[in-house]
Amino acid sequence: MPQFFLNKRLIILLVSIIVLVALIGFSLRERDSISWPEQFVKDMVGFGQSLISKPVNYTAGVIENVQDLQNTYTENEKLKSRLDELVKLETQVRDLNQDNEELRAVLEKKEDLRKYNTIQATVIARNPERWDELVTINKGEVNGIKSDMAVISSSGLIGKVKSVNQFSSTVELISTDNTKNRISTVVQGKKDANGWIEGYDTEKKEILVKRIPKDFVVDKGSKVITSGLGGVFPKGLVVGEVKEVKPDQYGLTQTAYVKPAADFYHLEHVMVIDRGMKGVPSDETGEEGNKEEEQ
Repeated sequence: MPQFFLNKRLIILLVSIIVLVALIGFSLRERDSISWPEQFVKDMVGFGQSLISKPVNYTAGVIENVQDLQNTYTENEKLKSRLDELVKLETQVRDLNQDNEELRAVLEKKEDLRKYNTIQATVIARNPERWDELVTINKGEVNGIKSDMAVISSSGLIGKVKSVNQFSSTVELISTDNTKNRISTVVQGKKDANGWIEGYDTEKKEILVKRIPKDFVVDKGSKVITSGLGGVFPKGLVVGEVKEVKPDQYGLTQTAYVKPAADFYHLEHVMVIDRGMKGVPSDETGEEGNKEEEQ
C-alpha cells in the first residue's frame, strides 16, 4: 500500500507538470483571442492597477505642481531683479545718448564710427579646398558692393569683401591664416586695449589678436569688437571672446586667442556693411593700404 501511494503521488506530479507545460505553451502561442480565465485575471489586474494609479498619479501631479510653483517663484524673483537692472540700464543709455547728442552738437561732428547701413546677401558658393578662407555671395557691384567692405552674420564679424563682380562678390573670412588681412580691434575690459587681427589658429579654431601692449591686463572672457579706427570697418562689430593670452616671443606685446562669435562653418545669410563714409587708408585695406602708408 505505501508503495502504491508513492507511485500515485509521482503520477499526479508528472500529470501536473504536463498540464502546466501545456498551459504555458497554449498561452504563449499566437491567438486572435484569449481564454476567459486569462480575461478574468487581466481584467482584475487592470482594475487593481487603475485603482492604484489614480491616487498615485494625483499625488505625483500635486507634488510636481508644488515644485513648479517653487521654481516659478524663484524665476520670478530673478526676473524682478533683472527688470530693476534693465530700468537702470535704460536710464543710463538714455542719459548717455543725450550727452552724446549734446557733445556732437557742440563739436559739430556729423560722422559716427558706429554708423553704417547693411546690404543683405546669401552665400551661393564655397570652395571645399578653401572652406575656411573664401565664400561667394549673390550681391555685386550693381548692388553697391565694394572691395574691403566688412561682412557680418547675425552673430558677428566674418570677414571682408575681397573682390567684386557685377552680380557676385568674393568674401575673405577672418578665419584665413593670411597675416596681411589685418583688422583693428578693441579688447574690452576695465581699461580697453587695442590690437590687430592677424591670422587664425586652425587647430584651436581661434582668431589671433596681436600687438596688444604688454602693460594691459586682458582677462579671459573679455569681449573683442572692431575699433572703427582702421578706416574700413565700423566700430562695434562683435569679433568674439578671449580664451587665452600669451606674450609674444620678445615679450614686448601680447597675443589674445579669441573664440569667434560667428560660426564660419555654417554660413548662409550674411550682411555687407556699407559704412557710408570714407576712411583713412590703413592696414585694414590689405596690401594696397600698406603701400599707401609706405608712400
